[in-house]
Amino acid sequence: QGQLVESGGGAVQAGGSLKLSCAASGRTFSTYHMGWFRQAPGKEREFVAAIRWSGQNTNYADSIKGRFTISRDNAKNTVFLQMNSLKPEDTAVYYCAANGRWLRITTTNDGGAWGQGTQVTVSS
Repeated sequence: QGQLVESGGGAVQAGGSLKLSCAASGRTFSTYHMGWFRQAPGKEREFVAAIRWSGQNTNYADSIKGRFTISRDNAKNTVFLQMNSLKPEDTAVYYCAANGRWLRITTTNDGGAWGQGTQVTVSS
């Protein structure tokens, strides 16, 4: 599955936007489903969004639906998470994930690959 490297995190005020990127190494990127998870302080890691290898289907957590958009560019081995209308409760470390199984990338990413994470902080 190669290596996953996130970028684009930072600090923003409530209502603002950020775009996360995840660059994947390896020639098989386009065959993997990709996703984003997040972990807030004192909480368990949770699913945020996922996109199929083909880019034709996406899945979102209810908490971010309508505000976040996941996309991918297989030619550039990159997956993105556009985050709009950010709220303080979106503050977390965001992790990029890759998995060959759709059910796993939309739940806990068991058996999948993880990036190192990027911090997103939203102030009120």
